[in-house]
Amino acid sequence: MNPKVDKYLIDGCMRCKFGGTPKCKVLNWVEELEHLRQIALDSGLTEEIKWGVPVYTHKGKNVITVNALKESANIGFFNGVLLADEHKILQQQGNIQLGRIVKFKTTAAIKKLENVLKSYIKEAITIEESGKKAEFIKKPEPIPDELKQAFEDEPAFKKAFYALTPGRQRAYIIHFSQPKQTQTRTGRIEKYKAQIFDGVGLNDKYSC
Repeated sequence: MNPKVDKYLIDGCMRCKFGGTPKCKVLNWVEELEHLRQIALDSGLTEEIKWGVPVYTHKGKNVITVNALKESANIGFFNGVLLADEHKILQQQGNIQLGRIVKFKTTAAIKKLENVLKSYIKEAITIEESGKKAEFIKKPEPIPDELKQAFEDEPAFKKAFYALTPGRQRAYIIHFSQPKQTQTRTGRIEKYKAQIFDGVGLNDKYSC
C-alpha cells in the first residue's frame, strides 16, 4: 500500500476503535475507496477530513464524502436530494433528508459508472455555486416517556440534552425510542448519559 493511500485510510478511520487494525471495515474496501477517492480528486475537489471521514469540498462547501459501511464502499452527496439523478443510482440512507449515497461492492461497478459519477459531482458543484438550498422538513420526534422521566429526575441532564444540536437530539430520541421494552429504553438512556453531558452526539464516536 503506498504511503498516500495508507495515510488516507488511517485519517479516514481516525475515530474508529478498530482503526489501523484488521477489523477496520475500511480495509475491506481499499481498492474501491481509493478509486472513488481518485474520481473525487479528478473532479477538482479539495480533500479534507471531517467527522473522521474524507470529505471533498469546493470553495469550502461540502460536496461529497467517500466512506465505508460493512457491506459496501460509498460515495455520498451532501445535497443529493437536489440532483436530477437521471440514472436512478442515488439512495437515501436512514432518516437523512438531504444526503444521498451510491453503494459499491466492486471496483468494476465503480469503473462502469465513473463518467456518471463525475457528471453527478459536476452537477453537485454547480448546485453549491448557485447557492440553491433544499427545504429541510422539520419533523420533531416524540420524546419517549422514559426520557421525559429522566429529565424530571435530573434537570441537569435535561439542560445538557437540549444544549446539543437539534440533529444530535433527534438521533438520540430515535435511538432511545426504538426498543419496545421500557427497561431497554431506560438502559439506553443511562448508557449515553455521560456522553450527552460531554456534548457528544450518538454518531460522533462510531465504530468500524
